[in-house]
Amino acid sequence: MADRVRVWCLRHGESENVAAGVAGAVPWSALTVAGRRQAVEAARRLVDEPIVRIYSSSALRARRTAAELASGRGLDVVAMDELAEVGIGEFDGSSDPAILGRTAEVMRAWIVEGDLEQRVGDGESGRQVVARMAGSFRRIAADHGGETVAVVGHVASLTVTLARLCDLGARVWGTPLPHAEPFLVEWNGTTWRCLSWPVPLP
Repeated sequence: MADRVRVWCLRHGESENVAAGVAGAVPWSALTVAGRRQAVEAARRLVDEPIVRIYSSSALRARRTAAELASGRGLDVVAMDELAEVGIGEFDGSSDPAILGRTAEVMRAWIVEGDLEQRVGDGESGRQVVARMAGSFRRIAADHGGETVAVVGHVASLTVTLARLCDLGARVWGTPLPHAEPFLVEWNGTTWRCLSWPVPLP
């Protein structure tokens, strides 16, 4: 099918902010040693896929993960700010348990209750996150009819967006994306479908 676009999506490898329990987009956070190993393993798993371009969030941890996928393929990584993790404004980089708890509450409101107006502090609403992420997926699909690409992003922004685009709804709640586990999403020219998810859905 000429319009079909296959998108291998994955969360970045384990990063320092995740290991330290730091909330927010924290674009400067690097991969841990374990995260780099996970990225190398993801590249190995996708080695036979005919990927023609690799997109990533502009965050360091996502770009480093994407660089492992690109290694040996002769491809450049295309960084897109629109693929960033959910922004929490003034609280970005916080390790306050109250902020981490509020972040979880907001994610639950977005995914389970469908309330996209919630936000953490002066950060992004779910509506804003889905709009920018869905827009980036639309642009990628428009440029790659009949091709296969990879997208390296983040747990919250990927989950809330794909739950909407693929009509997965609240089933994805409680099944957070593991680090650097590729899963396949497809655009058939009309709709998006998640052909796989890294963990079983109820």
